[in-house]
Amino acid sequence: MADTSDTRTPAQIEADIRRRREVLAETLDEIGVRVHPKTIVGDARAKVLANVDHTVGRAYVQVNRVVSEVRAQFVDETGAPRIERVVPVALVVVGVVGLLALGTRRRRD
Repeated sequence: MADTSDTRTPAQIEADIRRRREVLAETLDEIGVRVHPKTIVGDARAKVLANVDHTVGRAYVQVNRVVSEVRAQFVDETGAPRIERVVPVALVVVGVVGLLALGTRRRRD
């Protein structure tokens, strides 16, 4: 059996209904904004950009670590070049560039 002992006045009931309608209207507006295509696209774009930023940041850290490790092979703790390692690598680079230039020159002829 339902409880019918509501002691509110008709004006109080109307005010309560008005408040509930306002809350319901606000909720529906929020839902409408959330499911609007522009909002969905904007949220998806923000997530993609955040993932790209995160990936780029991680890649930067890894590249920086590799560069530091390679640099440590050719420079000592004081920052001076390690001649015994720099000269052989420089000779190899010069040799490869020379071979490439010679190969390109032969193809032109």
